[in-house]
Amino acid sequence: MFISRPVITSIGSRVSVQLTTTGLRAMATAVPKFPFSRPRGAEPPAEYARLRATDPVSKVELWDGSQAWLVVKHKDICSVLTDQRLSKQRNRPGFPELDAGGKEAAKRKPTFVDMDPPEHMQQRSMVEPLFTREHIDGMRPHIQQTVNTLIDEMIIGGGKPAVDIVEKLALPTASYIIYGILGVPFKDLEYLTQQAAIRSNGSATAAAASAANQQLLEYIGGLVDQRIAELRNDLISKLVVEQLKPGHLQRDDVIQMAFLMLVAGNATMVNMINLGIVTLFENPSQLADLKKDLSLVPQFVEELCRFHTASAMATRRVAKVDIELGGKTIKAGEGIIAATQSGNRDADVFPDPDTFNMHRKRGAESAFGFGYGEHRCVAEWLARAELEIVFSKCQLMIHQLTKCP
Repeated sequence: MFISRPVITSIGSRVSVQLTTTGLRAMATAVPKFPFSRPRGAEPPAEYARLRATDPVSKVELWDGSQAWLVVKHKDICSVLTDQRLSKQRNRPGFPELDAGGKEAAKRKPTFVDMDPPEHMQQRSMVEPLFTREHIDGMRPHIQQTVNTLIDEMIIGGGKPAVDIVEKLALPTASYIIYGILGVPFKDLEYLTQQAAIRSNGSATAAAASAANQQLLEYIGGLVDQRIAELRNDLISKLVVEQLKPGHLQRDDVIQMAFLMLVAGNATMVNMINLGIVTLFENPSQLADLKKDLSLVPQFVEELCRFHTASAMATRRVAKVDIELGGKTIKAGEGIIAATQSGNRDADVFPDPDTFNMHRKRGAESAFGFGYGEHRCVAEWLARAELEIVFSKCQLMIHQLTKCP
């Protein structure tokens, strides 16, 4: 920001201090660039705390020079995520994309995560029955067996100098369960897991990530064709029978929805397992509590999802009409970024918010670990089940990890 040198003038006994016009203009128009950098990998940007205290609804500049409104307080984020005057459609002018890849992706045919009512619920309801709490509870024995097998393999390989948690536990846990729901043959698990890892790996080249993305789409397309020819008891078959054959969806729609299920939660779940392990090491007293009483695991997972917000940049909207929020006027066509990571550190809702405390008493307000409102994560109960089962094995898992140098 440029602030001009003050001009001091004396008129009789009065002293007048003025800023030049250039300085005032710079002060009025300077807008911070977003996303903000983090002080440490898992910590929220320091700017969030400052904005919560001083300017909770403010403008930021994005990668392409466009501007959007950044919302950082819990109550205002709740308003954004439930306001029907705001749109989730990424092809609307003014929708805030965070990079060039996002802008390109916005041109593709949308799935329900990027739709407004009533289309959003119409398409979401096509997959929702397989992700209800009751259905996922019925899957818990299978998830438990998968996690047990992976941890047993870690223990058997314990003579090695190091254990790659992503390769041996986090990625296969996240991948194998959703692959089973989709109906992916067991023989293809390793191939798909590799492609999903390349697609979501930040260190992969753009060309490699794009190629992996295309290969996954082609693979899903082949799987859809197989289910058209021969039905099975899986999600893709359900979409073929109930949506494709009656003409409610086209083949490309089924591919995109299955692809969404395949990749949407993978990177997030991998990160949450990894962050959970790090968090246990950083909070040994709570690890000790967890080892003594595994009934605390759901509380640990709840706090984990608050403290390390998944999909922190996914909650974006664009105004369909002029609205008022936090004392500011947001005009039609202006983008909004609801910073759920900031909302999860709002001291008005979560006392001592920067401390990880699985014993914290919770009020009526919800953390944004799985989003909020009608676009709340459709696979929330699956994610909770996977995390709870993984961390119910924390004693074996941590014992194995502490053997590594």
